[in-house]
Amino acid sequence: MKRLNRNTWLAGLVALALGATFTACQNDYYEMPSDIRWRGAEVAEGTILSTPFDERIEVPARKEGNTFVAHTVQYDGHEVMNFCVEFDPVKMHSRWVAFRFDGDTRPRNVNRSDEPFQDDPKLPESMHMGAQTFGWPYNRGHLVASYDRLFCQEANEQTFYMSNMSPQISSFNSPYWGKLERIVQNHGRNSSFADTLYVVKGGAIDNDNDLLGYCSRTNGKRVAIPGHYFMALLRVKGTTYNAIAFWIEHNDYVEYSDVNDIPNSTFVERQQVMTVDALEILTGIDFFHNLPDDIETKVESEYSQSLWL
Repeated sequence: MKRLNRNTWLAGLVALALGATFTACQNDYYEMPSDIRWRGAEVAEGTILSTPFDERIEVPARKEGNTFVAHTVQYDGHEVMNFCVEFDPVKMHSRWVAFRFDGDTRPRNVNRSDEPFQDDPKLPESMHMGAQTFGWPYNRGHLVASYDRLFCQEANEQTFYMSNMSPQISSFNSPYWGKLERIVQNHGRNSSFADTLYVVKGGAIDNDNDLLGYCSRTNGKRVAIPGHYFMALLRVKGTTYNAIAFWIEHNDYVEYSDVNDIPNSTFVERQQVMTVDALEILTGIDFFHNLPDDIETKVESEYSQSLWL
């Protein structure tokens, strides 16, 4: 889809310098590197503030009223984007998470951390849900998987923020969803497959009719339970671009108890594999909109299942 128009952060900084008056809107809070983050600035209600991260290929177009945060780490002497989140403060659930496997982030240097579940420190306190479990039959299901981020300890620990958790039925979370995650991880860590693998995934929450309900929290908040989960993947190898998308019903997949023994092509049912264009219709999310229009149009309209599975 075409890139959405939005205000630039530079224009906002100029306006602030000129003494412009703004109306506060908590949902437009976002996180930027400390040297350019607006400190205490108020913005007009309904405005989507742009950040330097918005230009990254993996970052979808954002929805008005939601909250954007980017988690970075210091790694190998420089700042690395770990992952970013668009958080819906009404559904109390991420609309999507986005990250990439590249030369910085594909290595496996550490193991899974000791699961320090905690509220996302970059979200306002009003969007904290508490770190307790979601209650039977739901796990605190990672969106950015712990095993997606093994290049450094801090990057792995950030995946345990509650903004990255979704109420997932236990047998869906593992092994079913986990099986697809391992396919993606294997591709992402294979530099002969991709120079960079861009990943956007999450639970679909925009359509109220597709929700399974809500989980109640001890602090009175309610967290949406998605009826479907999705992934949009973009492979770049040299000058070649390939994409594929997955749409998976949130269900009790007990028949896949031995899922690791099932071939990838058999595991992923054909109706769950689709073009990125088709996934955009289902989710309402504009993926990979920062690509040049000609590349985006082509790559989002086709996929090769044999390339990926």
